[in-house]
Amino acid sequence: MENNVVIVESPAKAKTIEKYLGAGYKVLSSYGHIRDLKEKGLGVEIKDDFKPIYEIPEDKQKVVETLKTAVKKADTVWLASDEDREGEAISWHLAEVLHLDPAKTKRIVFHEITKSAIQQAIEHPRTIDLNLVSAQQARRVLDRIVGFELSPVLWRKVRPSLSAGRVQSVAVRLIVEREREITGFQTEASYRVTAVFQVPDADGKPVDVKAELPTRFPDKAAAYRFLEDCAQATFSVQDITMRPLKKVPAAPFTTSTLQQEAARKLNFTVAQTMRIAQNLYESGLISYMRTDSVNLSNEAINGSRATISELMGDRYVKTRHYTTKAKGAQEAHEAIRPTAMGRNAIQGSAQEQRLYELIWKRTIASQMADAEVEKTIVTIGISGKTETFAAVGEVVKFDGFLRVYRESYDDDTLSDDESSLLPPMKQGQSLAYKSIEATERFTQAPLRYTEASLVRKMEELGIGRPSTYAPTISTIQKRGYVEKGNKTGTERAFEVLTLKKGLVKEATKKETIGNEKGKLLPTDIGLVVNDFLTAYFPNIMDYHFTADMEQQLDEVAEGKKGWTKIIKTFYQDFHPEVETAINTRGEHRVGERVLGTDPVSGKQVTAKIGRFGPAVQIGTADDAEKPRFATLTKGLSIETITLDEALELFKLPRTLGDYENKVVVVGIGRFGPYVRHDGKFVAIPKGADPMAISLEEATELILAHRQAEAAKVIREFDEEPELSIRNGRYGAYIAYKGANYKIPKGTDPASLDCAATLEIVKQQGEKPAKPAARKPRKTAAKK
Repeated sequence: MENNVVIVESPAKAKTIEKYLGAGYKVLSSYGHIRDLKEKGLGVEIKDDFKPIYEIPEDKQKVVETLKTAVKKADTVWLASDEDREGEAISWHLAEVLHLDPAKTKRIVFHEITKSAIQQAIEHPRTIDLNLVSAQQARRVLDRIVGFELSPVLWRKVRPSLSAGRVQSVAVRLIVEREREITGFQTEASYRVTAVFQVPDADGKPVDVKAELPTRFPDKAAAYRFLEDCAQATFSVQDITMRPLKKVPAAPFTTSTLQQEAARKLNFTVAQTMRIAQNLYESGLISYMRTDSVNLSNEAINGSRATISELMGDRYVKTRHYTTKAKGAQEAHEAIRPTAMGRNAIQGSAQEQRLYELIWKRTIASQMADAEVEKTIVTIGISGKTETFAAVGEVVKFDGFLRVYRESYDDDTLSDDESSLLPPMKQGQSLAYKSIEATERFTQAPLRYTEASLVRKMEELGIGRPSTYAPTISTIQKRGYVEKGNKTGTERAFEVLTLKKGLVKEATKKETIGNEKGKLLPTDIGLVVNDFLTAYFPNIMDYHFTADMEQQLDEVAEGKKGWTKIIKTFYQDFHPEVETAINTRGEHRVGERVLGTDPVSGKQVTAKIGRFGPAVQIGTADDAEKPRFATLTKGLSIETITLDEALELFKLPRTLGDYENKVVVVGIGRFGPYVRHDGKFVAIPKGADPMAISLEEATELILAHRQAEAAKVIREFDEEPELSIRNGRYGAYIAYKGANYKIPKGTDPASLDCAATLEIVKQQGEKPAKPAARKPRKTAAKK
């Protein structure tokens, strides 16, 4: 029997594929990439035409050895990694590292993990597509060069340990610019007029009909005059327009639309959606989940038609063929869809079931008939006035695809599918008003980005590709440039004028505005890094430049361009910008903002990014005395903090009182706010205000900290006070004279006495004590 080895990139995928292949096939996993750019150094030979320097990571050595052993015995090796550029590169690296014989190596791809798809792939193998490999290499090399050269500039100019990425930096810019747009937004007031008319229904019973004035009044006086005129006016039906409308279903899911809709309907993060979709794909339940195509296979269309006809009848069937308009879309790929359209539910976790149901409904709806709606617009005239009210009614005559699926929107006001039916009216009919109301309304600032709306914006601008959206959004949050958070709303007063029974009454009401949840907010670090990169690296931060680079990478994938030429052209402009930025000296440190003068000391007060984050400083390095620092508390930003708010921070440390005859103090240090008692420091939880914490609350924190510390100690020895056995992150260990020692496997830590513990220390060789944690701080202060 022929010996076949199939290599895929994930164990879950291997398990599913093995079920469909018969005897003679062994399916192994490479666990992702088996090699990558060299970790130390740039990993790219700039002078050798940007040649990548690859290495096999230590954690992949064993995997490589296993694969080498397996392929030596194989008659044929099938490389079955994913069909995108990343998957193609995985196959190429496998062929290179395992020294596969091209005559015995076959590349297979499939859009879904089903028996028929895999059998068809094996019947139609191909060779590795080197154009796709080149496109992946180009992106990897480009991103490594940008990160490697930009990061040291940020270390020197902004703060140590920062890093920058090509697409990530542009994503941060989008969020920063939106935040500033909101901060600088000036609201404009106007008056919206609505009316309620009493109209008899078919049975003669009076019902309320709501109508609105299409135009708005610029101020209160104009709105008031209009209501006074309405008090003396008569109202009649001027015109009735009825027109049929059709609502069309949305196309099947691409990667970006799935991420957006899962965020809106299921409240999933972008990364969470991709992780669950990956599980569904590897279990053979959906087609490949990284795609920019809305195309459906004939098999999927036929399956949808049969399912719709069976569940809802032939009237609900309408076959549709979608084409993709996105930049760089590849029609050879398919939309994300179930592998079996007749399967409307699955076994699995609750999250997997919910995401699968969403994909099934969207796919089925895309092949269903239009919804038929009848829209009625009644124009209501006002005697002696040119303005008219409009009452709008909408009734669904045939639900079509709406029976299964309604698309969501980021702004709820964009979607209004609620049907309303107007009572029968005729032209010239007199109407009596019940009330007419003029409400002060304000123009609204743009909404902050959610993960979903950021994906849509990136796709719209052509920044990134389906495989990069989720990692980009995760990376900018991990690096601390952006955080997902809530914005507490502020209270605002607004005027309401109401006309009832011929009298106009005024009232002032209140509303909360700007209350947002789960939005992407730029941090102080993000703001400063964005401004610095925008000033010194305009190309890297330019939306069109980034989109154009993506387009060029697409052309490499299509075999229209050579990748090294693109990198060379980019580097010729980029590297001199790095040299200029690193050698430019400014009057102030990047991101530093002078707030004013401290009234007590007469010294300058500044807001800046310090070594440990956003801070305010009294004094300068040139003063005889050392400058004083205070860390910014939650809700404060170096971009908006005032002098008074900065001075308030220097009121810390605060003495709260005594506990156990020892002073309890609240302060802010390099790692945030803390409580100090009896020489010990206890961190104050995130969100707690150190200026408002009470002695009782501080005492609770001290006691909780003691309990946690006590749980860490397994044994202590009176005869050796510096010797103890403790619980650590990776299990039990021995602590002795400031150094740590491993406990041999199979030894019960609790059973060790002092002599046995010292013997273990002796066997491992007594180590020098670790340097005190405060020492580096002292050196930094001297500098």
